[in-house]
Amino acid sequence: MAAAAAAAANGGRSRTLHRRQRAGPGPAASASHGGGRGDTGSVSGRKDPFPGPAPLPRPRVKRFLRGTKEKAPRAKSQRLRWHLKLSGQREEAAAARAARLDLLLPEEPGFLEADPGEDTCTVTQGDIAEAVDIASAAKHFDLRLEQFGPYRLDYTRNGRHLLLGGRRGHVAAMDWQTKALMCEINVMETVTDVAWLHTETLLAVAQRRWLHVYDNQGLELNCLKSFPRRFTVLMIFFSLFLQNDKGFLQYLDISVGKEVAALCTRGGRLAVMAQNPANAIIHLGHSNGTVTLWSPTVSEPLVRMLCHRGALRALAVDPTGTYMASAGLDRKLRLFDLRTYRVLQELVLPQGAGHLAFSQRGLLAAACGDLVQVYKGVGKEVPPQPYLCHRPPRPPHGLRFCPFEDVLGAGHGHGFTSILVPGAGEANFDALENNPYRSRRQRQEWEVKALLEKVPAELITLDPTQLGHVDTASLQQKREERIQRLGFDPQAKAKFKPRRRAKGNNLLHRKRKVAHEEQRVAAAAPPTCASPVQHPHFCCTVADCLQ
Repeated sequence: MAAAAAAAANGGRSRTLHRRQRAGPGPAASASHGGGRGDTGSVSGRKDPFPGPAPLPRPRVKRFLRGTKEKAPRAKSQRLRWHLKLSGQREEAAAARAARLDLLLPEEPGFLEADPGEDTCTVTQGDIAEAVDIASAAKHFDLRLEQFGPYRLDYTRNGRHLLLGGRRGHVAAMDWQTKALMCEINVMETVTDVAWLHTETLLAVAQRRWLHVYDNQGLELNCLKSFPRRFTVLMIFFSLFLQNDKGFLQYLDISVGKEVAALCTRGGRLAVMAQNPANAIIHLGHSNGTVTLWSPTVSEPLVRMLCHRGALRALAVDPTGTYMASAGLDRKLRLFDLRTYRVLQELVLPQGAGHLAFSQRGLLAAACGDLVQVYKGVGKEVPPQPYLCHRPPRPPHGLRFCPFEDVLGAGHGHGFTSILVPGAGEANFDALENNPYRSRRQRQEWEVKALLEKVPAELITLDPTQLGHVDTASLQQKREERIQRLGFDPQAKAKFKPRRRAKGNNLLHRKRKVAHEEQRVAAAAPPTCASPVQHPHFCCTVADCLQ
């Protein structure tokens, strides 16, 4: 039976090969069948100038191979030799596929490069849209919303959804990549700020009186009776940071609906705020030119910096938490190193900067009047001129870089403008943390996991790395701290107090002493022979005692 099956298989294979030989090669046969246009290699009649797969350099493939091949003795079994050869071919194919897909993980960002003698700031958005692919060109668009502006905006953590809030009450949430509108409402009140919460299903709107929380369908879920002018969301802490015009700060835990801390800055009206993404410290700009750093665990500012001679207009902190950019009424843009709190760079802008924003790659965007300027190489060298410039229809009222995209969003009086900025976004995202293509089930699982891994707001410090350090205080230092805290040493021994002894000729004491000495003498003297039973061991005999 096995021999018959093998013969049938061989016969079938030979018949299939015979049919292929009669049909001829695939491309020529398909060309002749398509209309008899000759051996052109395609149905349309055109010849492919690059037949076959693109050539792949061998050094690129070697980077993905698991070591070098070692020369081993020839296997005796033919089946084993076949398996070894097949595994080698599979390894080579996997390395080749990984080398071809290496472009999906670029090691260097692709910035805009100009021709010799030209500047990149003269390149317009139309020129960039024509040079890129269709999918990237579709990310440059304008939304004309002239009735309810100016607009503030916010992107989700994965960069997929966009939230717009007009000062005259217009609120809209959308998937900006597919242009699908999620909800659009009018709250009939003045809107000062908008922000997404930890997921794209919840959004917060700071209205004229209170802070309102809506879902992605526009239904109001909660109303926080606070009076915020600006607010930000601390993602890993599941907290809201609120500030108002009277100088009060408020931390709210949105996971349990509890107030964490309420602080008074005693610095006047607050209108400039930025969050450090590295340690969740809040940076506040004041009218006297100072910047203060706040944490919910301390009632006083952690750091106070004098940044400008005039009032602050804008603040921004880069994603690594290393640099802080500030702009004041003195028309100066200054960059500070938060490790040493010193000025690294200083630029004088013609009109000053009203809004600042950092991208994931370290690009700095500044809204200077009605012009948006983007600077490259911030922190390394003083940029002589902007990297990119764009003039929206109206002066910008808000700037945000979209995560994982080379896009800068600008809200203004006539709506919203999406600007293409090559090299601004991080190309590689962590699908377990921020996945732009996650499903509803994946979002729910991520939300549960994030709530379980929530970090308490009490752990917000300037240096987060200190939380994992071990306290190496000595025993003597701990004992001194305990004495200082209690006011006494609980382990100290009581001082020696000698017992007071009476001195003098006390008659009673003398009598007791004499009696004690008599008892000692009587106990030491030998007893008399009174009876044979009591003293059987003395010199007298029993007969003498009986007599």
